[in-house]
Amino acid sequence: AQADAPAYADMADVKGHAGAKRALEIAAAGGHSLLMMGEPGSGKSMLGQRFAGLLPPMRIDEALESAAIASLGGRFSTERWMHRPTASPHHTSSAVALVGGGSPPRPGEISMAHHGVLFLDEFPEFSRAALEALREPLETGTITIARAARRAEFPARFQLVAAMNPCPCGFLGAPTKTCRCTPDQVARYQRKLSGPLLDRIDLHIEVPAISAPQLLDAPAGETTAAIRARVVAARERAIERQGRPNQALQGADIDRHAALGDEARRFMHTAAARLGWSARSTHRALKVARTIADLAGAPVIETAHVAEAVQYRRALQKGL
Repeated sequence: AQADAPAYADMADVKGHAGAKRALEIAAAGGHSLLMMGEPGSGKSMLGQRFAGLLPPMRIDEALESAAIASLGGRFSTERWMHRPTASPHHTSSAVALVGGGSPPRPGEISMAHHGVLFLDEFPEFSRAALEALREPLETGTITIARAARRAEFPARFQLVAAMNPCPCGFLGAPTKTCRCTPDQVARYQRKLSGPLLDRIDLHIEVPAISAPQLLDAPAGETTAAIRARVVAARERAIERQGRPNQALQGADIDRHAALGDEARRFMHTAAARLGWSARSTHRALKVARTIADLAGAPVIETAHVAEAVQYRRALQKGL
């Protein structure tokens, strides 16, 4: 019953954006983090705020953990029971507000998003300290806060969905508007996101603006419920095969469960060499390809799945 409750804004409200919706579906199915780049008003925030509805329904143990952390922060409400949270801190939030801290240490926004979504709009506008503090929980699902008096560890197993403009004014590459930024301003803006942090984000996509005719004439998009049904089926395939979502695969498990055929392996080698990927980037693309195969119901990762996964790590290469 909880799965069908209208607790989340519907993806059908977002017209167009088939490519972005596909990326969100993959992110939800595999537990992958996602970065969207596009000009102001292109629909990034609408997509991000609707992402939690695509995730599989909460288990009781997840709901209890989420409720316990919400209670610590004074945010628990019975109406939100069994609904995945979306934490959307403002970009002026401090590192302490984002990851937790204080005396005694209290959980921050990333812990409030435990078993849900952390949506960071205006991603490069967050302080460097706040952004770099995301690196540990993105890898481990927990955040450790050490203070002189005591040390605290809070759970923070969230899905990161971030959105950014391509430049300070927002219109770099826009077909109908002129960018007012200098190349140096664009470079400085995009450099706020470090390589190690970007490496930990599985899917990088562009969200182009929708024209007025498309917006007015397009039919309603596919519903959240329809997309979630495919997400749940793909997630169940992964859990049945390996006991965890694809994003959580590590080390030898990647070799075992995300094995490639000869042709797909050659394609991946070529792509990784041409794009200068780190080992982490290569593994993350491999895990995304495994999710794409699960959505297709394919037992083995094929070249087409790898090719799509590679596209999701290329969108920001030209700027970063």
